[in-house]
This record gives sequence, C-alpha cells and structure tokens, in this order.
Amino acid sequence: MAKALIAMSGGVDSSVSAALMVKDGYECIGVNMKLHAGETEDETGGKTCCSLTDAEDARSVCHKLGMPFYVFNFTADFEKEVIGRFVCAYECGATPNPCIDCNKYMKFSKLYDRAQILGCDTIVTGHYARIEWSEERNRWLLKKAKNVPKDQSYVLYFLTQEQLAHTRFPLGAFDSKEEIRAIAAEYGFLNAKKQDSQDICFVPDGDYVKFLEDYTGKEYAPGEFVNTSGQVIGTHQGAIRYTIGQRRGLGQGFNGRAYVLSKDMQKNQVTLGSNAELFSSRLIADTFNWSAIDTPKASVRCKARHRYQSRETPCTATALPDGRVEIVFDEPVRALTVGQAVVLYDGDIVVGGGVIVETYQQPMEI
Repeated sequence: MAKALIAMSGGVDSSVSAALMVKDGYECIGVNMKLHAGETEDETGGKTCCSLTDAEDARSVCHKLGMPFYVFNFTADFEKEVIGRFVCAYECGATPNPCIDCNKYMKFSKLYDRAQILGCDTIVTGHYARIEWSEERNRWLLKKAKNVPKDQSYVLYFLTQEQLAHTRFPLGAFDSKEEIRAIAAEYGFLNAKKQDSQDICFVPDGDYVKFLEDYTGKEYAPGEFVNTSGQVIGTHQGAIRYTIGQRRGLGQGFNGRAYVLSKDMQKNQVTLGSNAELFSSRLIADTFNWSAIDTPKASVRCKARHRYQSRETPCTATALPDGRVEIVFDEPVRALTVGQAVVLYDGDIVVGGGVIVETYQQPMEI
C-alpha cells in the first residue's frame, strides 16, 4: 500500500486532503509542524495557522480518520530559514514573502526529509494547485487550481521535478471552497466551518515593524524623505516602515500625492514621487526555478505575476549567463518590489519563478 505523509495545519483544507487520500487507499500519517511559540486561536483571532488550537484540531481529524498523528518541532529551523530571512530582507530594504520561504524550506524540505524517514513516498498538503505528468514534455507540470480565486501556484513556483513527482494537492481539482467544507461536514470534522488563516503566523497582529523591533532589540531611527532630485522634503519614522508603492501613512504635507519609490537603507532615506514614477517594464530575478521547461537558450514569451494578487502581464523572459533571469514586460507595471516573487505562466502552467533582485523604474504618462 502506498504511504503518504499529510501536512496537517488544523484547517479544513489539509483535513479534507487527508480524508481524500485515505479514501484513495493510501496509508496516511498526519503531521503537524511546530514552527514557533504557539498562541491559542483566541490570542491570534483565528487569522493565522500554527496555533496550539490548530494542532489539537489536526489531532482530532487524524483520530477520526484512524491515522497516526505526530507533532514535529521545527522551531529552530523555522527561526533560521523563515524568520531570519524575513528580518534580513526588511533590514536590507526588500519586502519578503515568508509564506513562500515556509513552503520552500519547511514543508517541502524538512518535512520531505521526515517523510523519507517514515517510509512515505508522497507528501500531501492542502494547497490549491495541480500537478500533472506531461507525456509531451516528459516532465511534471505545476498548474493553477481549478478554483482560480483560491489558486496558490504562485507560492509553489520553486518546486523541483523531484518534489513534484512525490507531492499531491488533492484540492486542486475542486471548483469551489464550498465543496471542501461540504466534504468536511460529511466527515463530521470539527473545523468544517473554521475560517481560513490570513496573516503571517509569527506576526498575528500584522505589525511587522513591532515584531522586528522586539526580535532584534533595535529601534529603527527616523530619517529623511527625499524627492527624485535628492532634495530633502520631510522626515520619516525609519525606512524599514515603508514599502514600495505606499501612499498612506507618510505623514502630513503630502496630501495623498506622494508615493514611496525606493529606499536607501544605508542612508536611511526614502525617495518619494508620483504614481507615474512607480511604473517599470524590466526586472531581474535570482534563484530562478524553471519548472515547465529546461533553462531556455532563447527568450521565452509568457505572462508574469509579480505579486501574489497582481494580474498577469505579457512579457519576455531571458535566462542570463549568470543564472539570473531578465523579464521585460510588454507594458509597464506598477510597484515592482525587490524581495517579492515573480512567477511566469503559460496559460495555467507555471513556467518558472524567482525572487526579484533588481527593478528599473521609468516614468510613464497615465
């Protein structure tokens, strides 16, 4: 009998994924990852994963399905691979996506290693995406979920052929979240109506600056707002507090007409400008994973998403000799941000993706 390790967050998605794998005849083991000092669901408002309540919900589901259940303590790894990268990115002026790092370095690395130890050939999560074998391409393809509004392929772009071959996303074939909740209700799962987690698990109140100050013991000093000519036009409360494209919370005197264009962390300066100056047609991405194709020798036409919620924009992607990838958009896009992922698509197929390391602003008429 095939053996699968199910990543059990305590939410309805991973619970139904487990039920579907059991139904398919797999011998399943449920695993909850302890990643940081957990709060209760009441303390987090139920908006994040990884609380103590979540672990107990996962245990309850496994008991109902007749599955063994384990909790793996990965707090040290999580602090290094996710929190450490999160802090470093912000202090370097980037805007990180810690959920991608958690998926990459925890679920599909540490958990993958444990699966092998336990004799499991398959890793299963509740992500909304699909994995299909392509005879034509002779490789595994990562594809968007049928439920497009819930699609999470963007945060999974890094998956290698080896990982895709040993991963299952049972929810990717469903058209709606209502179907998932209905299945959970049929099984009598106590989390059938549980709300989805939304916030960063280690920043449950959303105040990432307070988290950074508490974690590092630093106070991020005020500095200068400057315009694109370098002229000082105001004082800010610390460059780390601002993100590219931000308009609100800049202070008095800008009347909603100024936007954050860039940050110089060494000088502790934040450059402000017009909305038109936020647009760019070109970026460079690093740590790039070509998923649907081998590294191309010629430029590739596709569409790119430069933020989780951004629309896809037609572009040309070119693999550079140093392993990085240049992406040129057919039309300028707004607020390209260092530290965010850029993911390439061919229809519903993930072509590849990487982390934005350079952007090139070019003012446009809008």
